[in-house]
Formats: sequence, structure tokens, C-alpha cells
Amino acid sequence: MEIRPLTPTEQKYTYAQSMQIEGQTGTIGHLRGDFATTGYGFYATWFDTRPHWKSDEFKADLDTVINALREDKGLLHNRYDMGAFARKYPESAMKGNYCTEYGFRVDTGKHTFLFRCNPTKGDYNFYCYCYVKEWLNQHMEKAKQGIRFMDTQYKELFRIPDGGKIMVTTAWGEKREYTCRFIDEYHTEVGNNLYHIGEFAEFLHKNGAACEPISKEPQATKAPKHKDYER
Repeated sequence: MEIRPLTPTEQKYTYAQSMQIEGQTGTIGHLRGDFATTGYGFYATWFDTRPHWKSDEFKADLDTVINALREDKGLLHNRYDMGAFARKYPESAMKGNYCTEYGFRVDTGKHTFLFRCNPTKGDYNFYCYCYVKEWLNQHMEKAKQGIRFMDTQYKELFRIPDGGKIMVTTAWGEKREYTCRFIDEYHTEVGNNLYHIGEFAEFLHKNGAACEPISKEPQATKAPKHKDYER
């Protein structure tokens, strides 16, 4: 079984997504786990997203992947082996919400398993997001074209990458920053709201607002968050 570090694009799919992105990517559900206070336990909880995709074949694939990674020196063997495993792949490091985390991908015939790992005591140590491989790959490939922003005449103003940010300036000068996600060629999420790209242009025009792309600013690494609180 092959396991490899996540690409920057894949890292975005190791978190909970909107219903639209869940549907586009074939999200089956996710597993959340930790190694107890000792670092040697193993506790995991499954969360359904699209239970109709949770076939017997998927269940068998999930068992095979998790059991393989729980072998000696494997990513999920214990918290200490997780840390050692991650250090062997420095390119797996990713900026988490509260600390540096590590991302890995495992594929089976029809399914993809994306792991986000944090070998820190007192936190959840891993999340495994499970996808229909073909759907996830197709969505990520389409998302490479970026998110278009238009004026009311459908003239393209600019594009940002999936997961990029815009600054909206209201008619009274207030500035608001929004993260945007690619849905398809004609739809995007701006913050928590779904828009047709033409609809968003009309919304800005009607309200006397404007938007512009902004660069992603580096964020300081924060202390790990206790596992009693969800991310």
C-alpha cells in the first residue's frame, strides 16, 4: 500500500466542507481519532457524510488502510511513531488552525483516504477524510482553472485559485475578507454563501460594493487546541 504526502491542493480536503463541495467530491465521511493520554491507545469515531456511498467495498478498503497504518512504525501505530513517520516526510507539513500538522494520501481501487495528523498530546491526533476517488480527482482537476469574478456585463475582472481570498469593500467603506471555494465553472462559495458568478457581480453592483483579490498572508503558528473542542 502506497502512502504519500499531500499536495497543497489536496490539503484543503482534510477539513469539513460545505454540502456543495461534499457532493462534488464524493465525500463519504470521516474518521477522527486519538492515541489517549499515554500515546499508545487507539480511539476512533466515524462520522457519516453520504452514507449511501458507504458500500461494503468501501468498508473493506477503510479497514485495510487503517489496519495497515497501525502496524509497527506506521502512521497510526501510536503517537510517537506518528511523529517519527511525519518527520521522515518534511514535505507533508501543513499549517493547521493551531499548529503544524501533517497530511498524507492513500488510494485504493475506488476510494481515496486523506489524513491530517497532529502528534500532540491532548488533541485529536488524526482525521481521515474518505472520498470516491474518481469524483475527488475530477473536482480538483476542474478547480485548477480558478474562480472567476465578473462585472455585470460578464467581463472577467480577475481569477483567484480555489481557496483564495477576496476583499469586499462596501458602499460605506467597510472592508470584509472572504475565503472563496470553487464549485464549478459558474458557481463559487464566498464565505458561507453560494453564488452564481453573475449573481455575485449583480449583488456587488446593487449594493455599491467592490471586490479585489488579496494575497494569502502568513499566519503565526498557534498552540495546539485541546481535543475537547472541535476544529
